Amino acid sequence: MPERTHVAIIGSGPAGLLLGQLLHKAGIDTVILERHSREHVLGRIRAGVLEQGTVGLIDEAGCGARMHREGLIHHGIELSIRGARHRIDFQALTGKSVMVYGQTEVTRDLMDARQAAGAPTVFEAQNVTPSGYDGARPVVRYTANGMAKEIACDFIAGCDGFHGVSRQSVPESALTIFERLYPFGWLGLLAEVPPVAPELIYVNHERGFALCSMRTHSRSRYYLQCDASEQVENWPDDKFWDELRRRLDQDAAAHLVTGPSIEKSIAPLRSFVAEPMRFGRLFLAGDAAHIVPPTGAKGLNLAASDVHYLAEALIDHCRGGSDQGLDHYSARALARVWKAERFSWWMTSLLHRFPDTGPFGQRIQLAELDYLVGSEAAATALAENYVGLPF
Repeated sequence: MPERTHVAIIGSGPAGLLLGQLLHKAGIDTVILERHSREHVLGRIRAGVLEQGTVGLIDEAGCGARMHREGLIHHGIELSIRGARHRIDFQALTGKSVMVYGQTEVTRDLMDARQAAGAPTVFEAQNVTPSGYDGARPVVRYTANGMAKEIACDFIAGCDGFHGVSRQSVPESALTIFERLYPFGWLGLLAEVPPVAPELIYVNHERGFALCSMRTHSRSRYYLQCDASEQVENWPDDKFWDELRRRLDQDAAAHLVTGPSIEKSIAPLRSFVAEPMRFGRLFLAGDAAHIVPPTGAKGLNLAASDVHYLAEALIDHCRGGSDQGLDHYSARALARVWKAERFSWWMTSLLHRFPDTGPFGQRIQLAELDYLVGSEAAATALAENYVGLPF
């Protein structure tokens, strides 16, 4: 006989784990299937700027204690333009802030809470195959320890990322794909060094974009715009630090503390949306449905807002029999997704060097930046989107 659960969740990243925890708190049974090991999932290096809405959801899931102890509250960011820094004050402009707390730590907290609750997660589940979601009896089949297994469920939540099986199981004819690939990537370096500034610095420079970020008061994350075809092996630590100094303003360059890298990688940049996000009893959430360039710090936060809408809809269905939330899930989620896609595209266009814009495009970019730092209305629009639009 197949195992039975209310909701089968594919993927144990933050989206799947947060959904599982919110449903568990509401008394709804779930099983999470993850193709990798727990160690592999926790070894992935990701960003960690959390909107207030995301922080609130993690609190609602009962997993916010360590986040509030160790997370760093940021009330603004700095923009470095032509060697001068300009601060965008979120608190003054919107009354809100963001929290810096690594996505790996969010994942760990959610994993620990799920384990403590005794809710099942199957790691290293191979050949995961969702089926029957266009009818009343969905099934997820998989292989574990060499044995074929299946889970009968009421709903399937596809939270398994851009390369996962959930979206790939949907017929191409049922999907509309919107995508833009950018002609550059981000070369990222993580090091056990204090951050160069107390808040993030976004750098527009003639040599290319740079970002000064952090995970804690003693661990920093730095990024450099690089060609999309670049190889990380071409960037020893000394070369990275030298190039970063060239792109920073004079004061930041003088205060930059360097050290050996813990991790170094190159991430491509893309904007991607798959519509719709519901297919019968299969629902997509997070990177399974959309990708944003990291410039606007929206990836994890968009996954959280998807989970908010989906958890609310599933709880309403299970408690009161209402399908209104399920029926409107895709439209509600996509309305917020596209606003975040717009903001992330705009931030990327504002701060990076594009090979095909030429001198005219560069002048327009500088004019936009001058307007942004000189206009309270323009700065408020950036701040409002960065701290997160309402769910």
